Amino acid sequence: MKIYRSSELKEGELLNRRIDDYAEYEPAVKEIIARVRQEGDAALRYYAEKFDGGAPERFELSKEEKRAAVARVSEEYKAMLRRAAANIREFHERQKRDGFCYTRPDGTVLGQKITPIERVGIYVPGGTASYPSTVLMNAIPAKVAGVKEIVMTTPSSRGGGIRDEIVAAAEIAGVDRIFLAGGAGAVAALAFGTESFPRVDKITGPGNIYVALAKKLVFGTVGIDMVAGPSEILVLADESADAGRVAADLLSQAEHDRLASAVLVTTDESLAREVSKRVEEKLSLLPREEIARASIENNGKIILADSLADAVRASNEIAPEHLELYVKEPFELLEKITAAGSIFLGGNTPEAAGDYVAGPNHTLPTSGSARFSSPLSVDDFVKKSSYLCYTEEGFKNAINDIVMFAESEGLTAHARSAEERRR
Repeated sequence: MKIYRSSELKEGELLNRRIDDYAEYEPAVKEIIARVRQEGDAALRYYAEKFDGGAPERFELSKEEKRAAVARVSEEYKAMLRRAAANIREFHERQKRDGFCYTRPDGTVLGQKITPIERVGIYVPGGTASYPSTVLMNAIPAKVAGVKEIVMTTPSSRGGGIRDEIVAAAEIAGVDRIFLAGGAGAVAALAFGTESFPRVDKITGPGNIYVALAKKLVFGTVGIDMVAGPSEILVLADESADAGRVAADLLSQAEHDRLASAVLVTTDESLAREVSKRVEEKLSLLPREEIARASIENNGKIILADSLADAVRASNEIAPEHLELYVKEPFELLEKITAAGSIFLGGNTPEAAGDYVAGPNHTLPTSGSARFSSPLSVDDFVKKSSYLCYTEEGFKNAINDIVMFAESEGLTAHARSAEERRR
């Protein structure tokens, strides 16, 4: 990994993120969405044959198929899924919030009502890598929020099937219906409905650039969680950090994607050199070496900071998806971090723990969006409505201000609506 001094890097060069140019993909994705919207299941079958090598007999898994899939999964694996699910549920239960209501002295009642979204669609990637953890992280917060129906879709394998572990995770997390379809077509099916797919109110879950763009294009018809970019990790370390652990943690994200970024920011030059050496040693031992090496060579970086304050400044400017504070006193730095998706404190807390079993959500803001957005949470699966009720006395006290405001904005009918209640 290349080593840079923070003073040598200009503003904006701490991490040169690739900005996705959707323009070249947009015509194809728009065509897929339009065709699924018009032709429904027939279009889904066409695209499954074209992109997945075959379409399933039925898009939706039956109860019998789900039971059989779960039965084929080992009890040990299912027990692990249940432990992870319990931790995720425990964390997200603490995010639940109630509405509120209060009354002013003149009797005016004001409040906020929180209502779960009716039906949510979860997209789970398939193909060369499919992730049961994604099922847990998307479905459990929805369930905790009180969503009435959770619909999941994932690409089918070339044989028209689905990994049994994905089905087991879905059953444990409380997914109601499972469909076998992927890509932009599946997003369109969730957004608009087909003969087989129910129309949902919101779509969550990660995917490739076609899925990301499809979510972006159907937003407004349905809600979406976010448009996720490539995975990111930043390790902020001092001289107390173990070079082998740091190198392993950097590679844990590099193996995701050629566009993933792994960055070390440290105050210790000897640690920087040792980590660079260990990364090279560990790369050759990875089954996904080719992907991880491309990520490290294109986007990997070690930044030497002048002080911990300088390191924190660099981290906040990058606003990473995952941030590890691998320093002697991590809690002392925690309050100084202003932009990060999820923060891992101390040498015993690798990012991988957050991906799977710790409890906080692993669906996180990427590409610097941690500056203004948050991890997937229970809040993503509810709607907030305000309500108000004036008494006759309360409204009389407000009429003059309402009329003055309305007339200043040239909205005469607004003013007259208030005036009507003087009589």
